[in-house]
Amino acid sequence: MGKKSKKEKKGRGAEKTAAKVEKKVSKRSRKEEEDLEALIAHFQALDARKTRIVETPCSPPSPRLNASLSAHPEKEELILFGGEYFNGQKTFVYNELYVYNIRKDAWTKVEIPNPPPRRCAHQAVVVPQGGGQLWIFGGEFASPDGEHFYHYRDLWVLHLASRTWEQVRDYIYYNDLYAFNLDAFTWSRLSPSGTGPTPRSGCQMTVTAQGSIVIYGGYSKQRVRKDVDRGTQHSDMFLLKAEEGREGRWAWTRVNPSGAKPTPRSGFSVAVAPNHQTLLFGGVCDDEEDESLEGHFLSDLHFYDPVRNRWFAGQLKGPKVEKRRRRRGRRGEPGDSSKQELKGTRAQEPLQVARELVAEDGTVATIQQGLAARGPAGEPESDDSDDGPSEAAVPAVEPSARSSAMLAVKHGRLYLYGGMFEAGDRQVTLSDLYCLDLHKMEEWTVLVEMDPESQEWLEETDSEEDSDEVKGAEGGGESEDDEDSGEEAREQRPSAAPGEPFADSLPRTEQ
Repeated sequence: MGKKSKKEKKGRGAEKTAAKVEKKVSKRSRKEEEDLEALIAHFQALDARKTRIVETPCSPPSPRLNASLSAHPEKEELILFGGEYFNGQKTFVYNELYVYNIRKDAWTKVEIPNPPPRRCAHQAVVVPQGGGQLWIFGGEFASPDGEHFYHYRDLWVLHLASRTWEQVRDYIYYNDLYAFNLDAFTWSRLSPSGTGPTPRSGCQMTVTAQGSIVIYGGYSKQRVRKDVDRGTQHSDMFLLKAEEGREGRWAWTRVNPSGAKPTPRSGFSVAVAPNHQTLLFGGVCDDEEDESLEGHFLSDLHFYDPVRNRWFAGQLKGPKVEKRRRRRGRRGEPGDSSKQELKGTRAQEPLQVARELVAEDGTVATIQQGLAARGPAGEPESDDSDDGPSEAAVPAVEPSARSSAMLAVKHGRLYLYGGMFEAGDRQVTLSDLYCLDLHKMEEWTVLVEMDPESQEWLEETDSEEDSDEVKGAEGGGESEDDEDSGEEAREQRPSAAPGEPFADSLPRTEQ
């Protein structure tokens, strides 16, 4: 290749310099934003000391701009919130709340616990619902020197009747209950007696033979500090039962089943077995850190018996041919019964085969698949009788670990379709189909196979990373610490939350 001209070299050098400057500016901006967040957190800590409502008559508020002034929807009052003030050297930002009584021409400062962080230039609107509500969205916080700014995108509501602030996040959990009349095509809200489940998403509902409703598990999040949420995977269970002699009246009862309870999880799937037991499959257990979320996907099977209020592990018996061999061996050689029983016990222990799936970022996900029971030293069990040649046990592949799978029961058979699991940043959506005879509980039958590695996955491109790679290839890159290099790879799954995107359902009971 020919030598590059001076003009070409100068052009490429200018590009490299511009890229370096842009990267440094970006890092400085992140640092400034972190400093503002720390200052906001400091003010919130001061506000957290307020534990009761205090209303104090006062003189008019100090000078400010970019505050909000709203008319009370029912009373002769004006409501002033927030704002900013600059004295030539320092910028002040407020989250104070003032109420002006129009008839009395009097101001009152109202201090309410857990207010929104200090802000100005926000949007405000009042509505008459619930005795009056003041809604606050977004706004801006400025550093004391007025050089740096933090922009909010949160949503708050002030309940004017109860004098309480509430942050309405991007996610809202409910625990209300509704019924739909199939004859009249109308909805009605139910108000059961007793204590029911706390607000949550992703809980699963099934019906009992007596017409009661079982609600199990679910997922919810709560804010532990600014922009940091922590999830809770619920494992409690409730029974919603119609009250005798009171038509249309229901009651909540919390139940505490015995037996082999499922481990805490979300994203599991449920169906109703032929004997009116609740069947639970798979799910995901999230291991959360402050800025990371790792999901452990499951493939186990559980049954809940509402009559005995007890959980049972769904253990498969294995192919019928193996049991027949063992029976022939015990009948033919009675003196060897203890040996055969030992082999039979060992044969019940499931074996796992690990299959690795490599994501684009190099992350390796291991898919566990169960195989049929095997004999000692990993050898397939053989027929010790003289009835015929020995046969190796046929491997019985079970569904891989997953969440959000679809379940259905028809004629005593459980059908399992699809679902998802994660490998690093990659989300693998499945389309395989399995069938299990719930009466025999011997082995899964594969109806539709799928190779997870065959699924297309398009990675998002990052221009900054690309430019860094180009600079490194040219020999002009600098060795810099990039504390954010792994943050995007640890983003949480869509709220799907772990657990959130799963719709409640009432499976039909089919024999």
